[in-house]
Amino acid sequence: MAILFLVEIAEGKVKKASFEAASYASTYANQTGKEAVGLALGTIDDASLNALGIYGAKKIIHANNAGFDNFDASTYAKAVAEVATQINADTIVVSQTLTGKAVAPIISARLKAGLVSGAVSLPDASFVVKKTAFSGKAFAYVKVETATKVVAIVPNSFGATKGDGSAAVEASSVAPAASRVTVKEVSRQAGDIAPLPEAELVVSAGRGMKGPENWGIIEDLAAALGATTACSRPVADVHWRPHHEHVGQTGVAIRPNLYIAIGISGAIQHLAGVNQSKCIVVINKDPEAPFFKAADYGICGDLFEIVPKLTEAVKALKASQH
Repeated sequence: MAILFLVEIAEGKVKKASFEAASYASTYANQTGKEAVGLALGTIDDASLNALGIYGAKKIIHANNAGFDNFDASTYAKAVAEVATQINADTIVVSQTLTGKAVAPIISARLKAGLVSGAVSLPDASFVVKKTAFSGKAFAYVKVETATKVVAIVPNSFGATKGDGSAAVEASSVAPAASRVTVKEVSRQAGDIAPLPEAELVVSAGRGMKGPENWGIIEDLAAALGATTACSRPVADVHWRPHHEHVGQTGVAIRPNLYIAIGISGAIQHLAGVNQSKCIVVINKDPEAPFFKAADYGICGDLFEIVPKLTEAVKALKASQH
């Protein structure tokens, strides 16, 4: 038996979420006396896949076919199900990213496997898994009794544990099935900052900024911290910021190590997408802003005075460390 995890690839590189999936799968494999095997679909060099051994993977099956480079949920799911059957995998692990959310239910249906989405713990001996519920406001414990199981883990909930080792890479002849989707164009976010689902540091702002012309102080703070920028839904709706920066229940759900919310009141829909952040800092001039109740740290005051001072303090701290 094996534990199969999906390796997500973007522009020829392994995505951060896959390191966590590898660590999760290998930890569970060690507990059950099984082998953690990764499946990489698309164009990537073997050296990048070898490095997954640091996170416990023993072997990576690589379908080096450019037909997988443009993501298609049904094509990916068919390939994962096919490889899982070939290697007799009884558990398939994916990260609950946009990719994982799309493929996990299809894999589950193809293999007649029980699915746990939003997992935040390893399975116990009876395959009971802790998962998030009600937009992160509660937890549920789900027991899967099917012979094959699919687990989608919440990014940044389990962590990626490094060790020693190198994964062997094995070529696979698995090919993409005929797709009903044609990719006309791919537009990617520019720059080296991590995309929101993978970001560990996020600086977000809302209507308290008063207008898009004031966003420079947010970008300056984000640059000083090496953080990704985000915004509330009203800001995206009036086109002050691009829609891919919208975080919340109806936008991107994130779980960074640090989330700084500036000029955001903290409506329940916004909190639902960010309340799993490990540390929340709120800056708002309204002492009654609901966000203060969810904050680990709060600063009540004028953001136009506070944010530039915070940026300078970050820069000074970093300068002192060199």
